[in-house]
Formats: sequence, structure tokens, C-alpha cells
Amino acid sequence: MLDCGVCFYLVLINLMNGHSWLFLKNFFKHPKMLGSVIPSSRFLMNRVLNRIDWENARTIVEFGPGVGNFTQEILKRMRPDARLAAIELNPDFVEWLRATIRDPRLYVFQGSVVDVERVLKKLGCEQADYVISGVPFSTIPPEVRERIVRTTHSVLSREGRLMVYQFSSAVLPSLERVFRKVDRDFEPFNVFPARLFYCAK
Repeated sequence: MLDCGVCFYLVLINLMNGHSWLFLKNFFKHPKMLGSVIPSSRFLMNRVLNRIDWENARTIVEFGPGVGNFTQEILKRMRPDARLAAIELNPDFVEWLRATIRDPRLYVFQGSVVDVERVLKKLGCEQADYVISGVPFSTIPPEVRERIVRTTHSVLSREGRLMVYQFSSAVLPSLERVFRKVDRDFEPFNVFPARLFYCAK
């Protein structure tokens, strides 16, 4: 006879849609790459994306799109002539994004976000208007974390913004060292509650 924990787990699997199950499976395979067992909530997405000037956002980069929750919402709000570059390290997520999101404005790249400069050059541009990052910086070695922040700063346009959502403040010292201004925010309606950092160049 199955115990209550196993029964709950089986019910949860049956209730989940395809992308939620993929996210859960990859969380157990690569917990340091994800940081959460559940994709971002609509509350979190709205809080982050409402800060974007969509009329003037032409080139957007997403770090760690996962199963594409943020990606799809970004595409809904983007201008018809804008571009979204999604950089994802996990090959399962890359395959999922390419198979399920059919939008000519989306470019999915497999690799490290450290290579954002190379990714933008492949798109024929040198700078981004916005970078949105859900990469779990707390699980990244400090020297790599610093490199990502500095590289991101260098590829942003003069009025560009880096928007970070995290479950800890581990990346905050790096952000404050590199960016002129860092505004903080908090979204309680997410699993887990998220800390948000809006960084101006």
C-alpha cells in the first residue's frame, strides 16, 4: 500500500501540465540550475515586466528562461519589431522552448549567460535595452557571478536596465558594485517569495 507522501506526489504529477512536469523533473536533476521546484507565478511576472518601457524596448535578453513562463509573457508584451534572445544552459529546456514557442521574434541560445556579448553579436547588435534574469546567483561561484554582472553591464545600452528576480540577496553586493543605481522590491505571492532588483546603468 502506498504511503500518503507517494500518493500526494502521484496526484501532483497528474495535475501538472507538460511544462510544469519538465520543470519539476529538471529541478531534481539539476537543483542548482533552477533554485525552485515551481515556475514563476503570474504575480512575480507582472511585478517585473510592468517596469519595462515596452514602447521603446527593441532588444531584450532573458537569462535562464527555463520552460518559458516569462518568455511567453515577454513576447505578448513586446513590439512586433522587437527581438528576444533567451539564453539557457539546460538542453532539455532549450529543446522545449524551440519546440513549443513559435514566434519569429524569439531566438533561443544554448549556453552560459556569460556569453551574452557573443549572443548579441549573432543577432547583429551590440547592446540590449533590457536583460531579465532568473538565474539563481546564490548557487554560482562568486567570481562567475561577478563576471556575469559586469558583462551584462557592458552589453546594456546607456538607458538599459538589468532586472533580477531571486530567492536570496546573494547577488546584491555585485549589483551595487557595478551598477549606478539598484532599486529593491519584493513579491510575496510566489513559491518561494522573491526578491527583485532593478539596476540602472
